[in-house]
Amino acid sequence: MSAVHALAYPSTQFEPTGLVDLSSKAERERLSGSALKGFFNLASKWNLKDEDARELLGGISNSAFYEWKKAPQRLLDVDRITRISFLIGIYKALHILYGDKLADEWVSLPNKNAIFAGRTPLQYMLSGGLIGMQTVRKLLDARRGGI
Repeated sequence: MSAVHALAYPSTQFEPTGLVDLSSKAERERLSGSALKGFFNLASKWNLKDEDARELLGGISNSAFYEWKKAPQRLLDVDRITRISFLIGIYKALHILYGDKLADEWVSLPNKNAIFAGRTPLQYMLSGGLIGMQTVRKLLDARRGGI
């Protein structure tokens, strides 16, 4: 058996989904409005301060933040869609792992995991930016997988 064949995707009734091409303006237009609506719902559930929500979005201004909140149908750049994707994945993982109350409070609770060093996951994501969000997402996905 060749090495290429050994690494092929196993036969199954499920096929891997293709990547969304975020370099495509049409794809970003399709996703942006619902991504922002989801983000603002998540920010409400997590009781985020507007300052923290703005920072999670990549450090946008007050005026842009309130305009986006009022009219979420706009074109987001790749960075902001990626940030929102990580945050929605975190939200979903928390609601799979924990009851609704704890899931919505988890980001604001001090955490003894070595990754957080006693800080809250929110503080970690605010200081770590996109990489911090990715790390929290990976941690929660690993917990969902029993690791």
